[in-house]
Amino acid sequence: MTVSNEEKDIKQENTTEEPVEETTEEVVETEEPSEVEKLQQELEAAQDKYLRSQAEIQNIQTRQQKELAQFSKYEGQSLAKEILPALDNLQRALQVQADDEASSQLKKGIELTYNALIKALNDKGITEVEAEGATFDPNYHQAVQTVEATEDHPKDTVVEVYQPGYLFKDRILRPAMVSVAN
Repeated sequence: MTVSNEEKDIKQENTTEEPVEETTEEVVETEEPSEVEKLQQELEAAQDKYLRSQAEIQNIQTRQQKELAQFSKYEGQSLAKEILPALDNLQRALQVQADDEASSQLKKGIELTYNALIKALNDKGITEVEAEGATFDPNYHQAVQTVEATEDHPKDTVVEVYQPGYLFKDRILRPAMVSVAN
């Protein structure tokens, strides 16, 4: 049996070969962590998170204690500021001359009230700013007038106090209003 060329061509047409893609899979071995290693990593992450949370809690507590201490240290500051004008009025009343017995008795009562108030304020940490004769300090004194410097009052010395200033512990409640030698 002889197959003619024609038949061969027909057979070749019917059996056209399509190129077959060969897929060669490269097997990359990735070492997946074992379950124990995964759990170990999760445990370490949880421990780290726990330690950070504990540190944050401790920081919050420390900050709260500082704020509470600061608050309690200066809790009377606003009341003290409101009392100062009354204290000033008592001082002014004490500067008035008493001419008769009734005025003297009234002045004596005002003096007792003033002294009791000063003692109570001092007991709570409120003190008068040292001013007259002291070197001018803008943190504690407010210059409302300047005068010529003399031998008795050198330059930058407080000559006269118009209104006393007050400190509450280490904070200035009100600067002293003063005249300063210049």
